[in-house]
Amino acid sequence: MASLNVGNLGEYLREQRRTAQLSLRQLADAAGVSNPYLSQIERGLRKPSAEVLQQVAKALRISAETLYVRAGILDEREREELETRAVILADPSINERQKNVLLQIYDSFRRENGFDVAPDTGAGFHGAAGAESRIDADAESGAGDANGAGPDARGPRTAGGSDADPPAN
Repeated sequence: MASLNVGNLGEYLREQRRTAQLSLRQLADAAGVSNPYLSQIERGLRKPSAEVLQQVAKALRISAETLYVRAGILDEREREELETRAVILADPSINERQKNVLLQIYDSFRRENGFDVAPDTGAGFHGAAGAESRIDADAESGAGDANGAGPDARGPRTAGGSDADPPAN
């Protein structure tokens, strides 16, 4: 397990608390922890759990992942990947199927560039455990172009992602 750099974490928390113009007592109340415990965290005397860090992050309205990185719980690259996934999953302008496809493409690019792919996030995304996406299959076989049109292409796709009526011959 990575050693926790609680001094750096405590300094960062104090800075964030002051930026938010909160007293130690106000932040402790908002985060649901005791005032002395929060003070010890800020002074680098205590190593908070991930759950406490999440509560403090919520009270400060900052990213919990940022605190995890500061505490040495999470690697910077892992944080970036989690944030990318969270943004995709939270986007209300795309439906669940589109989110899954986008995450599959993202994982495909990460694999291609030599990075590990995150395990299933439990948000309907099945990653490598599911069937290979058509994009992966086309890329591996050399079939298709950048738009996913291969020898079996049936015509243009509509904005909703469904196949349009095949063109009449």
